[in-house]
Amino acid sequence: MFSNAIIGLDLDGPLIDGRRSRFVNFDNAASTPPLRAVVEAIQQFLPYYAAVHRGTGFKARISTAAYDEAHEAMVRFVGASTTTNVAIIGRNTTDAINKLAYRFPLDPDSVIVSTMMEHHSNDLPWRQRGELVRVRVRPDGRLDEDHFDDLLAQFGRRVALVTITGASNVTGYVQPIHRLARKAHAVGARILVDAAQLAPHRRIDVKPDDDPEHLDFVALSAHKMYAPFGAGALIGPRALFRQGEPEYRGGGAIEVVTGDDVLWADAPDRDEAGSPNVIGALATAVAARSLVDLDRARVQEHEAALTAYALRELRLVPGITLYGETDPRRTDDRVGVISFNLASRDHGLVAAILGYEGGIGVRSGCFCAQQYVAWLLGLTPADEDRRCRARRAGLPWPKPGMVRASFGLYNTFEEVDILVDMLHRITRGEYRCSYEPRLNGAEYVPTRAI
Repeated sequence: MFSNAIIGLDLDGPLIDGRRSRFVNFDNAASTPPLRAVVEAIQQFLPYYAAVHRGTGFKARISTAAYDEAHEAMVRFVGASTTTNVAIIGRNTTDAINKLAYRFPLDPDSVIVSTMMEHHSNDLPWRQRGELVRVRVRPDGRLDEDHFDDLLAQFGRRVALVTITGASNVTGYVQPIHRLARKAHAVGARILVDAAQLAPHRRIDVKPDDDPEHLDFVALSAHKMYAPFGAGALIGPRALFRQGEPEYRGGGAIEVVTGDDVLWADAPDRDEAGSPNVIGALATAVAARSLVDLDRARVQEHEAALTAYALRELRLVPGITLYGETDPRRTDDRVGVISFNLASRDHGLVAAILGYEGGIGVRSGCFCAQQYVAWLLGLTPADEDRRCRARRAGLPWPKPGMVRASFGLYNTFEEVDILVDMLHRITRGEYRCSYEPRLNGAEYVPTRAI
């Protein structure tokens, strides 16, 4: 489904035995291939590219119009008001969250509520900004909403911000973001949704500014939305970004500069210093409009059916452990991300065999969510402390992790069959090469034929 909308799906890749095979891409949670509409829009725009703002040539005027329209398109993409909200275009979700962590006003006793499920990009930037507390997860990996309620009751008005992933990049769980927003607002806090994994799969509606379930901030990456051209966006209240000083200072971010004073530009300009990524901004806007036009309900229905089918078939692989929800009938609150391990075989080895011998692209490791993966693997804080001490001392230590298969709107049931068949072969030892670990066991490479 939707395969005609994507570029690069007809590529044959090399296998270790010299054959070539149609590449199966199940690494969409990391990055997606480009939409045809995005590439075509860029090709049409490139002859008119020029530096934006203040140029009087017709190319500059066209580029400026396209760049400014991209900002409005991203605000509309999440259902926000362009009057009261603004999109700041940067490099990716990590960039967006770091920007907000720098800009968000916090008091010395402020509390930031996050979760154990977060990508490092939605954890590390907050650690130096205030008291960071994390909501626990339940044994099945879902958010422990009772603990969320307990933390809000414990810290009350000290909670300045709730920052949470919209969909997990490890288990695919979709969070009840609007319900959590209502609870956060009840204690006077604002909420940030890391929508990197949510935006490609679900329609986002932040709701009106005065709605108790309004999402105050949304961060997302275009490279996960079928526009891998180096852009992302942070959408939030225009009033907040009209205040304070930006972390990056330079051309375009100012209104007036004197020998000893600076008057900063209005939002979003004050947070977009330097020559911007006009091509990336255009690509992001086109991808956002294309995803809306593709009919998000059909995308969700297809991905849910694909995920359910994959769960049914994967459960038949001997020795497999699936993490998160494993019931094929419960795909309504998850996106197409499935993490697993095979008994007695390292996650990095399994991923390498799939890639080199099966022509299947997956990812292995902790997916930049080490706390969450450690919990799902049953590792204790003492286990993690020993690993950290060993690595600080330069000692080898096996890297824990999983294999992750993640689906895009273009993936097929036949591709799932290819993955499952290859996993059966691996469990039977039917692979052609021996492999050795590199990068402290994080990656395996073939060494010789068996």
